[in-house]
Amino acid sequence: MLRSVNPATEATIATYDEHTPDQVEAALAAAASAQRAWRATDIAERLPLLTAIARELRADRESFARLITSEMGKPIAEARAEIDKSAWTLEHYAEHAGHYLAAQVVTSAATESTIVFEPLGVLLAVMPWNYPCWQFVRVLAPALAAGNGVLLKHAGNVTGCAMRLAEILRRAGAPAGLCTSLLVGPDAVADLIADDRVAAVTLTG
Repeated sequence: MLRSVNPATEATIATYDEHTPDQVEAALAAAASAQRAWRATDIAERLPLLTAIARELRADRESFARLITSEMGKPIAEARAEIDKSAWTLEHYAEHAGHYLAAQVVTSAATESTIVFEPLGVLLAVMPWNYPCWQFVRVLAPALAAGNGVLLKHAGNVTGCAMRLAEILRRAGAPAGLCTSLLVGPDAVADLIADDRVAAVTLTG
């Protein structure tokens, strides 16, 4: 059971049931499948999703900011600024990721040498409470642009924010299963890290 508590009043905002092992397995299988299709999509077809997510974030700005403040205590002005920064980040990668990920011809002793950027697979993002939107978006934007999928394991006290992010991604049109919020504890995280379908882990802590 995960519990979200208002830090100012110590009142319970909401409680959430953790995902069962079967639910985690289903999410991981779906992410791996969705990522295989996503990596085969041309980058020009991936980038509009980032713009759509930014648009949904801006549309949900006031409500999401209030949720951030309720769950982790950030002043509402800072919560709004976090949403704005997150939307800007998505828009930045939508505009520039094609250049960042372009193949690069380099000089070497070989006849021809080229650096090529390939998707890794499904990433596990273990995120902290202090920037409940931005910390995820700074992973999500470049990961999606590069053809990866993302599983989010957020801090337990901002579970509502994690679920809101999942809803925003759904409304933006993200492929089913490509980006999923998992409600799990440390033991499940250890199992996910050990799973061969998780290609990389990013965390702040």
